[in-house]
Amino acid sequence: MPVVFRYHGYRGWFYEADLAEPPHIHVGKEGKEAKYWLAPIRLARAGRFNDQDLRDVERILRKFQDDILTKWEEEKTKYANG
Repeated sequence: MPVVFRYHGYRGWFYEADLAEPPHIHVGKEGKEAKYWLAPIRLARAGRFNDQDLRDVERILRKFQDDILTKWEEEKTKYANG
């Protein structure tokens, strides 16, 4: 489970088993975990985050969307090549 970013207490990661799905990221903080689709950015699962946290996460994802998508493709390629 590679951590893709750490920002303002949040961290984002991919699960290797999820790489066959469309691009998405799991974001966690303080024991909470949300899932966001990346293209376009939209909430897939809120976990236990409140609305303000979810807005913060979405702003972070918009700021780093290109970098995160690049990492997704790198991980997907690495996973496919074993």
